[in-house]
Amino acid sequence: MRKKKVLFAFIFWAVMAASVFAKSIEGYRVIDTNGLKNLLDSGAQITVVDARNPEEYQEVHIKGAINIPVKQWDTYVSHLPADKSAKIVFYCNGVKCGKSKKAAKKAMEIGYENIFVYAEGMPVWEEKGFPIYTGPDYEKRIETITISPGDLNALMKSGADTFTVVDVRDPEEFQEGRIPGSINIPVATFASQSSVLDKKKRIIVYCNSGGRSYSAYRKLMKLGYKNINQAVFADWKEAGMEVAKL
Repeated sequence: MRKKKVLFAFIFWAVMAASVFAKSIEGYRVIDTNGLKNLLDSGAQITVVDARNPEEYQEVHIKGAINIPVKQWDTYVSHLPADKSAKIVFYCNGVKCGKSKKAAKKAMEIGYENIFVYAEGMPVWEEKGFPIYTGPDYEKRIETITISPGDLNALMKSGADTFTVVDVRDPEEFQEGRIPGSINIPVATFASQSSVLDKKKRIIVYCNSGGRSYSAYRKLMKLGYKNINQAVFADWKEAGMEVAKL
């Protein structure tokens, strides 16, 4: 029995070591997606906190997480464990979302000592198919703002540096033919690679017929991007616009 306990302890701390890939100067530690999944699977005593607003939490959250909106911190802070040495992981909507970091700092200010930030957040957790809770509005259809081939072509020829065109198809499709100047971020890993996209710029996502770009558009909304358009590659080709190939 003692050997089993020792083995379990070894595995637990090995998981912990693998989970934490950076230590912030603010004092909290950063944990990645697989690290958090491993911790939860190990049965470790850990409190996962969603720092987003209640509406986002009710739509979808990591299974088992509690909601402490950073904007309503004083109202919800009593939901934290009484033990100040308890392991607590805060998350929000991805690497460019600051709510989890703000919540982590607030927790440390009141004496919590074992704080983690899951920076990749809800979009990447959801993208990887890990356990989530979904509310009644989770599958609600969103309305996308489309851009026509003519308007997109004119925008690209304007020379403006205020937008990024993203092909969300598979790399093989991207190589076979794409909108000139576009970059490739496949929809299957879109959230986890979205950090390359500037939130200050207009993001235009496209695929062959609209299905995958709709999914990417939805992910961008959840990641907090405000200026988003959807285009369709089939319409681009039908309009006789230039197609680039490798």
